[in-house]
Amino acid sequence: MRLPRLAALLLGTSLLASPALAQTAGKAKYGSWGVDLTTIDRSVKPGDDFFGYALGSWLRDAPFPADKARIGYNYDLPDETEVEIRKLIEDAGTSPSDPVLRQVATYYRAYLDEAGIEARGTAPLQPYLARIDAVQDRRGLELLMADTGYASPIGIGISADPKDPTRYTVMAGQSGLGLPSRDYYLLPGQKYETIRKAYRAYIVKIQQLAGIPDAEAKADAILALETSLAKDHWTPEARRDPQKTYNPMTRAQLAKLAPEFDWNAVLAHQGLAKMPIVVVAETTAVTAAAKRLGDVPLATWKDWLRFRFVSDHADTLPKAFDAASFDFYSRTLRDVQQPSDRWKRGVRQVNGALGEALGKIYAERHWGPAAEALSKELVEDLRAAYAEKIRGAAWMDAPTRKEALAKLAAFEPRIGHPDKYIDYAAMPVSATNPLANDLAAGEFEWKLELSRLGKPVDRTLWGMTPQTVNAYYDPVMNQVTFPAAQLQPPFFDPAADPAVNYGETGATIGHEMGHGFDDEGRQFDATGKLRDWWTAQSAARYTAHAQELVKQFDAYEPIPGTHIKGQLTLGENLADLGGLEVAYAAYRRYVARHGEPQVLDGMTGDQRFFLAYAASWQGKAREGALRAQLLSDPHSPEQYRVNGIVRNMDAWYAAFGVKPGDKLYLAPEARVHVW
Repeated sequence: MRLPRLAALLLGTSLLASPALAQTAGKAKYGSWGVDLTTIDRSVKPGDDFFGYALGSWLRDAPFPADKARIGYNYDLPDETEVEIRKLIEDAGTSPSDPVLRQVATYYRAYLDEAGIEARGTAPLQPYLARIDAVQDRRGLELLMADTGYASPIGIGISADPKDPTRYTVMAGQSGLGLPSRDYYLLPGQKYETIRKAYRAYIVKIQQLAGIPDAEAKADAILALETSLAKDHWTPEARRDPQKTYNPMTRAQLAKLAPEFDWNAVLAHQGLAKMPIVVVAETTAVTAAAKRLGDVPLATWKDWLRFRFVSDHADTLPKAFDAASFDFYSRTLRDVQQPSDRWKRGVRQVNGALGEALGKIYAERHWGPAAEALSKELVEDLRAAYAEKIRGAAWMDAPTRKEALAKLAAFEPRIGHPDKYIDYAAMPVSATNPLANDLAAGEFEWKLELSRLGKPVDRTLWGMTPQTVNAYYDPVMNQVTFPAAQLQPPFFDPAADPAVNYGETGATIGHEMGHGFDDEGRQFDATGKLRDWWTAQSAARYTAHAQELVKQFDAYEPIPGTHIKGQLTLGENLADLGGLEVAYAAYRRYVARHGEPQVLDGMTGDQRFFLAYAASWQGKAREGALRAQLLSDPHSPEQYRVNGIVRNMDAWYAAFGVKPGDKLYLAPEARVHVW
């Protein structure tokens, strides 16, 4: 995934194949040819800070709205899409004859009924807390943790089997933390001590609001429990290794791995009794979590469950709960000053619960066959460019090259919207209980997943809705999915200069396709099977140059004392660099067909290509949000997805006359080339 914007641009560049279209489609939305030149800071030398050159005036002058942790193109488009979705939801309320639309409207209205939520107080919460109160032993505790809506230190789910992508399997792994990642519990320093103190205060506050006695002492025990779990959690870097996280186990092996956890009872309770194998991801963390289930007092676990249940559903409860959750998770952790409007959060809730019901309507209104055809055309253009790069990769030997080309040929793009949509008819929706609706949505999703067990993997399923401003690569399916919401300016514009579309959309298509060959995705073959298809020689060469990229990104320090984790971000950095390399090659093929482009506003075609790439990453974040990203997100901050990438591309040096002495300059032998 190309977060935070992911593969936002993937579709639009297909229009580049037709220069006539760009001449007749009207004026580009941004500037005269697709990029807003007012964001440029010409006092900055491109070779010193290309991100600052391309976006410096915007970075300096653009204010943060009080409800935003991040701003920029990457975050503005979802805002616009939410306005469109709000209208779809409100229109759904005028269509009482359609039961699914009634569900949509009812779900949304229940969430927005703040007066009703206040009047009902904590009454909707009580049946769920009573279930926790009724737990008498560890087995009862584990069974309750297995139910929808309750937290657990061991997560269990269903997915396609990485070593047999045609069938579904059960997966288990580490879970249970209330803070964003293990680092928040373990890192030294005043900043993290302050966060942990604020988290303890939040635990106290949530319990007090729920009427739970002795909140102070219980908060200490809850924080100690989560800290113990965090110590045994695998790092985000370790969790990216698909071989180490693939550990299929029989029931006997599970009992040996974690004897304190009643696997048979829990799996039967979840409807998984007939599944003989469970694939365990973070094995040592699961072992440790099970030990905590055995040696931490039952009363402490029940206190933890109460706190986590209330906290996890705070936005469906009276305003005091919602405000407490915002104050900690948004204000303290991400430096956001005020909550988003309730309607915006309601849109996100409905998107999460009934997303494909909305997606069907969204696609009908915002997607058409012309856009789909042009998008597929561009994907194939990038596929051809990748094939050329693979054939010419000097570090890849013949057997590995053959497998790589087979994987590229089998690569499946899905564009716009699913061919079939989820039927939500069986999901109950209350007009007066948003908490119950939240849980009903989770239960519906789990039953849907259970219904697929024993059947061939359904390759038509989508992991994102058509209205999602995002995209993703699934290595087990060898699929890239491009939702319809991507096809709009600034990330897609049929009137933009071809250089712009190649630099923005082409680079993103290249990015997503490149995930099939990054350090993680390359371990899956053409069928999506987790299999080592690389020769030792090719793998060694690939790893050597990948580690050079790790070293480059390890050196970046966006916050004093907090560096980018080069190994954690390696996959996304490889996809960024490889995607831009392939997009540039595709652009030069376009130029070879149509002739060298004219200079526009004093910029050559190559300069516009790289400027568009930089502009596509317009964005900045509050320090808290940036810190969270650096600790556990596999995506580098925007500034480094520009500067850290272009400085490895020879063509960028030539385009902007970058020379030794410039801050971004790398000697030719120090530049990393994926292809």
